[in-house]
Amino acid sequence: MSRTIKRKLAAASLVLSSLVLMGAVSSASAEDTVRIRGTIESVDGPVYLIKNRDGAELKLTVTDNPLFVAIVKSTMADIKPGMFVGATGMTQADGSQKAIEVHIFPESMRGTGEGHYDWDLKPNTKMTNANVEQTVGGVDGQMLSVKYKDGEKKLLVTPETAVVTYVAGSKDDLKPGIKVFVGAAKKLPDGTLQTPRITYGKDGLTPPM
Repeated sequence: MSRTIKRKLAAASLVLSSLVLMGAVSSASAEDTVRIRGTIESVDGPVYLIKNRDGAELKLTVTDNPLFVAIVKSTMADIKPGMFVGATGMTQADGSQKAIEVHIFPESMRGTGEGHYDWDLKPNTKMTNANVEQTVGGVDGQMLSVKYKDGEKKLLVTPETAVVTYVAGSKDDLKPGIKVFVGAAKKLPDGTLQTPRITYGKDGLTPPM
C-alpha cells in the first residue's frame, strides 16, 4: 500500500472509529428516514439546502458533534488481500457482480454492514461488504474474490468502476456545488431532516454510493 493511502486511512480511522456506515443505512426504517444523494444548493446558518437527485429540495441540519467524511479517489493498486471493502454491483449471468463502485474501508470500519444485500444506487443493484481474499487480473478487468460471514462473491472491477476511499472531512468544505450522501437522515416534525453524519465528494467527486 502506498504511503499516501496509509496516511489517508489513518486519518480517517481517527474520526470514524465509531462510525457505522452501511449497517445503519441498510437497517434504517424507510418511514422514519430519508436517504439523500444530492448537491448543496445553499447554506443558511445551520441549514443545508440540498437538491436531491430526484429533484426534491431538502433542508438538512446536523446533530451535535457531527461527523464530516470526505470521499476521495483511489485505485485498484491500493486494494490488497486482507482489506475490507464495499462494492455496489450488478449481478452477471455467472453470478458475479460487475462493480459500479468499490470503496475501501479504513481498518476501524472492518465488518461494517458486512454481507450481500439489495441497494438503491441504481435499479437492481446489490451491496457487498466483505473481506478481500484475492485479486486476479483479466481481459475485462480485475476480479476481486471476497468473503463475508454468510458467503462469498466475485466482483469484476472494470476501468469504468469508481474506486474511492474515506478521509477526515471538514464542515468548511460543505459549500454550494458540493455533492453529498446521507444514508439515513431523520425526519423532524417541521419537515427538515437531521443527520449525525454527512459524507461528501472531495475535489469535485460525486460519492458513488
